[in-house]
Amino acid sequence: MVLRGGERPAAGAVVGRRERKKQATRAALSEAALRLSLRHGVENVTVEQIAGAADIALRTFFNYFSSKEEAVVATLSAAAEQLIARFRARPPEEPVLTAFREAVLAVMNDSDAAGRDHIRALRLVRSTPSLVPYELAVLAAQEQALAEAIAERITPTQAASARTEAITPRAQAEAAPARTVPREVTAQDGGRFDEAGVYPIVCAGAVLSALRVVIDRWSRWADEPGRVPDIAVLRRQFDAAIAELAAGLDRPGRTPH
Repeated sequence: MVLRGGERPAAGAVVGRRERKKQATRAALSEAALRLSLRHGVENVTVEQIAGAADIALRTFFNYFSSKEEAVVATLSAAAEQLIARFRARPPEEPVLTAFREAVLAVMNDSDAAGRDHIRALRLVRSTPSLVPYELAVLAAQEQALAEAIAERITPTQAASARTEAITPRAQAEAAPARTVPREVTAQDGGRFDEAGVYPIVCAGAVLSALRVVIDRWSRWADEPGRVPDIAVLRRQFDAAIAELAAGLDRPGRTPH
C-alpha cells in the first residue's frame, strides 16, 4: 500500500485496525475508479462519481489520491508492491532470476480477482493516453524498489562475477578504465548500489521489462475473438522469457555473404 506522501508501512509491522480501515478505503476507491472507467471511459468519470460509488466522502478521496487517474492506476501500484514483497520473502540462497520467477508465479496464484483487475487496468492504460504518465511513475518506483531488493540479496562478489561472466574479454578490457572513476561520480542513491555495481538496476529493468512484454502479448492474444483468457498460457510465456534472460541475451551476428 502507498500512503499519502509516499509513506509505506514498515516491513513486518503489525497492521492495526486504523491502518486496515485506511487500506480498505483506498482499495474501495481504486476499485470504484477502475470499474467506472472501464464502463464509461476515464474522461467521462468524475472524482465525485468515484467517491459516491465507493460510498466515501469527496474530501476523503483526496486523502488518498490526487486525481482520478492516480486512483485508476492504484491497482497497478498495489500489484507492484505485492511483487516486491514476494521477492523479498523468497529464500536468500535462491538465485535472483529464480526468486523473481517464483515471486511472479505466487502473485499470479494469489487471487484471480486481483489478477483480473490488474489485467483490466493494463488494458485500460493501453487505450487511454492520459493514464500513461501515471503508469510510468508506478513502473519507475517498482524498478527502483526491485533494484534495492536485488542489491540486498546479492553480495558485491556475486555482482562482480555476474558482470565479468556476462561480457567478452575485449569488452572487459575496454570497460576497465571506467573502474577508476571516483566513487562520488558512480554512486547511485547515496551510494547504496556502489558495492553491487550496476547489476541490480540493470537486472531489475530487464526482468520487469520481460514481465511487461509477456503480459502485454498475452493480453493482446486473450483479446482476440473467441479466445478464453488462460493464465496457464501467461505462466508458460513468462517462463520462456525468464529462460531467455538466464541464457543470456547476446547472440552472434549474421555472417556477411
